[in-house]
Amino acid sequence: MLKKVLLLIVLPLLLLSSCKRDTAAPKVISTNPQNASTNVNPLMTEISVTFSETMMDKSWSWCYEGGKSFPASTGDAYYIENNTKNILPVKLEPNTEYLIWINLPDFDNFRDKSGNPVEPYKFTFKTGELPKPE
Repeated sequence: MLKKVLLLIVLPLLLLSSCKRDTAAPKVISTNPQNASTNVNPLMTEISVTFSETMMDKSWSWCYEGGKSFPASTGDAYYIENNTKNILPVKLEPNTEYLIWINLPDFDNFRDKSGNPVEPYKFTFKTGELPKPE
């Protein structure tokens, strides 16, 4: 009887100790437009960031330094592709440099399902001229 009781106590502890908690921060694997792009079409209506793992839904921090370097938002951000890609609807201006942060130390809501925040990531691009009418 004592062996059965010990087994019932020890077995769950062994199983729990073998489970490792996810403590690795997710990574930015791509952006659209591509980071540091130039001559981006100012008629583009969405920018996006793709992560290395599934992210926490309804949680993001599209951050800026100074209002002029951040595009005007035209809607709420949202996830697609199993919560690995976040899209922000925007209105871009021609011939404008944009500087966007994916998370900052005080604004770190881009997090994976385990709650690990993405390290701050600087995302820049510059738009070109408006396309000429045909």
